[in-house]
Amino acid sequence: MDARLDFFATATGNRLVKSLMTLGRELKEMPLPVGTQELVSLRVSQINGCAVCIDMHTKEAAAAGESALRLNLVAAWREATVYTEAERAALALAEAGTRVADGAGGVPDEVWAKAAEHYDAEQLTALVTLISFMNLANRANIITRRPAGGYVAGRFH
Repeated sequence: MDARLDFFATATGNRLVKSLMTLGRELKEMPLPVGTQELVSLRVSQINGCAVCIDMHTKEAAAAGESALRLNLVAAWREATVYTEAERAALALAEAGTRVADGAGGVPDEVWAKAAEHYDAEQLTALVTLISFMNLANRANIITRRPAGGYVAGRFH
């Protein structure tokens, strides 16, 4: 299975992908725990149905030390007891920020307030940027039907 479009095959795509990869590396350096970043990235990708990003972030999370149990329960995090309150707040913000079209008014104040209880302004900046970045990456991969399964952890670091 091949992608509809190879971003690396055009000058425009190459420039844009390099810029996005730079942003992705910057996000990894932000003051948000790597485990939280990977759980959020995985959940956003699950919601959007982005197979290549699910593949990538499952493997990156495992490489960062996440357990199979926690990875397997991300889709049902509300009912799972394996996440901290801070992680739950981040996952709630990720879902609300990804599903903005599903609810009038965007991200509910309660969801934002809960995240703000656990994360400072620097971390919230990183979290909002990560959620936005993942939605962009998911959509680009879905539109072009990028195949999943071949990602190797650490490939873009």
